[in-house]
Amino acid sequence: MASIRRVKGENLYIRYLILSCWGLFCLMPVLWFLSIGFRPRTEIITAQPIYFPTLSLDAWHMIWSDWPMAKYLRNSVAAIFGSVMIDLVLAIPAAYSLSRYEYRGREDIGFYILSTRMMAPAIVAIPIFFLFRNLGLLDTIWALMLVYAAINLSIVTWIIRSYMTDIPRELEDAARTDGAGDLRILWEIIIPAILPGIITAAVIAMIFVINEFLFTLLIASTPDAYTMSVALANFTGGSDGVIYNAIALVAFLAFVPVFLVVIAIQKHLSRGLTMGAVKG
Repeated sequence: MASIRRVKGENLYIRYLILSCWGLFCLMPVLWFLSIGFRPRTEIITAQPIYFPTLSLDAWHMIWSDWPMAKYLRNSVAAIFGSVMIDLVLAIPAAYSLSRYEYRGREDIGFYILSTRMMAPAIVAIPIFFLFRNLGLLDTIWALMLVYAAINLSIVTWIIRSYMTDIPRELEDAARTDGAGDLRILWEIIIPAILPGIITAAVIAMIFVINEFLFTLLIASTPDAYTMSVALANFTGGSDGVIYNAIALVAFLAFVPVFLVVIAIQKHLSRGLTMGAVKG
């Protein structure tokens, strides 16, 4: 009995060792990128690689003293959170309608919603610019929220709809027998049942928002509304050339919030990514 426990303990130790090595291997590009941010520029652009670099805080001091990086980070968080909340408020009722109600043209409406995601962003860039200019919303966080929400609304709707179709209708029928209405069924039965799917859709929308550059650059004409993606462009030109260590630090700062969110909700996220994958 003791030998069996010892073998199980050794197997568990080997498993954790393998997983730790694999995790370190996956994080190596991120750690290497972070090391570039704390290296002097002279060591980054050398022809020969330097495996034991000299650590320097020049880039760190530069992005916080010479650039309003705190404002860029605050703008990014506000735009991401606001756009995701708008998407969820609009996508959940739309997904419920597409998955539960029978009406003429339902499939066509669903395809039209999804087809907006297939459209090239450059086609609508100029009309969107004039629209927000006429509304007086240029160079504001509100405009970024609306644009980001419009871009990701279709994909969020379809992700949530795919989870709603897996919910048995018998649950709703039982609730209607007890006198519950559609809104109560949606709020008390459907949403708790598909919460992992909602979290998955929100995280995917958040990643798309962080990577968005075209509309951010088009709408945010001054640093008052710049996000982290546009802030990266500030270090790729000018008299100083390409400031690689500053780019690495800003990119790492943009990566950390997403990484922490994914770690915090990884149980719900992994469940949401596999929910409904196997159907009987």
